Amino acid sequence: MTSLEAFRELLRIPTVSSRDASEWDHAAFDAFHDALRRHFPLLHALELTRIGSHGLLFRWPGSAAEKPVVLMAHIDVVPVDGEWRHPPFGAVVEDGVIWGRGTLDCKGSLTAICQAVEGLLADGFTPAQDVWLSFGCDEEVTGEAARLAVEELQKRDVTPWFVLDEGGAVAYDAFPGVPKPMAVIGVTEKGVTSLELRVDGSGGHASTPAPLGPTARLARAITRLDRTPMRASAPDATVELLRRAAPHAEPPIRYALSVGVRNRALLTRLLLAAGPEAAAMVRTTFAVTTLSGSPALNVIASTATAGVNVRILVGDSVDGVIRHVRRVIKDPQVQIRVLSTTEPSPSSPLDDAFALLATVTEEQFPEAVTSPYVMMAATDARHFTRICERVYRFTPFEMTKTQRESIHANDENITIAAYEKGVAWYGALIARL
Repeated sequence: MTSLEAFRELLRIPTVSSRDASEWDHAAFDAFHDALRRHFPLLHALELTRIGSHGLLFRWPGSAAEKPVVLMAHIDVVPVDGEWRHPPFGAVVEDGVIWGRGTLDCKGSLTAICQAVEGLLADGFTPAQDVWLSFGCDEEVTGEAARLAVEELQKRDVTPWFVLDEGGAVAYDAFPGVPKPMAVIGVTEKGVTSLELRVDGSGGHASTPAPLGPTARLARAITRLDRTPMRASAPDATVELLRRAAPHAEPPIRYALSVGVRNRALLTRLLLAAGPEAAAMVRTTFAVTTLSGSPALNVIASTATAGVNVRILVGDSVDGVIRHVRRVIKDPQVQIRVLSTTEPSPSSPLDDAFALLATVTEEQFPEAVTSPYVMMAATDARHFTRICERVYRFTPFEMTKTQRESIHANDENITIAAYEKGVAWYGALIARL
């Protein structure tokens, strides 16, 4: 059985990242580095470059260097919230399951990569191509370490054949009516833009409210935005995903998918009607995530603000999103401030690199249907599209729907069997380069 000692120790270290530099626990990240070095001494005998504050970039020289590969993961985790079945940094093992923050996002991938590399080094194995391991430290907040890693590779004139980061999984219960698990490999990801809506007013006592004050005006703007989404359209990767899923679906889902993949407009309508998760596959989404107004119940707000998180579909753009928001809100008194922007990532080809990932996945998870898809969340991989046209996003772990929902939530966990299969997947991938 694969040893879990390293994984559990790394899970116990609270490497929580923050946008506020003063809140970083640098000692935790240093302890993580120390533990990684103790558990993987052969890996640390390779060339290692420190990236940013706590990022790591390893180079494992191969027999050739013309088609280098980058494997990615990140050290940091999101803060803990809610009630947990077990302590979130306890790495408790119960009935074949490891519980803890980072089991799926993303210390599981990081440790599995390290364990696969350590095992191959112990066997005296040399990869056919250079293998780079890029481990970011701030993926959950800024991704600055990944950007710096790209700059380091550019200085070294490294142009990767392909890059592989976290992303899709061997997903059970992925689609209604499709009993087989779907091994989904992200070939692109949505862009992310953060906006602030702000309305200023005179404030005053709550006993004498004026019509359409800052909070009411802001509420109207939010309602208008919520009721008027952007144009929907199924991207190529989504059409291909459902084309591959269709033969494995149960009637009548099989018939609906089979017809839908031949008619993109119909497929788009089907997904829009299938619920918020499916609708997000074909539409740029707007989520109002933060609200602020008056500091007291009897005080009219002089300023009301709302934070809007936008996930931009492939084919849409940041400029298009901002134009849409202005047009829909139709109120010059609602100020729109752009806090951050990232365009959707370019789509990676389904060529020999993707075929290699698919072949290894089909060998290691023969019961699954392997397919490309559009990654909904943002990853560090988006920075690597500057130096590589083949950037993929796949976490080789079996995950139930409940487990996927635990990412960034409470009770994050992974089975020991799934973790061990992930180690085997990374080892098989490196061996086949």
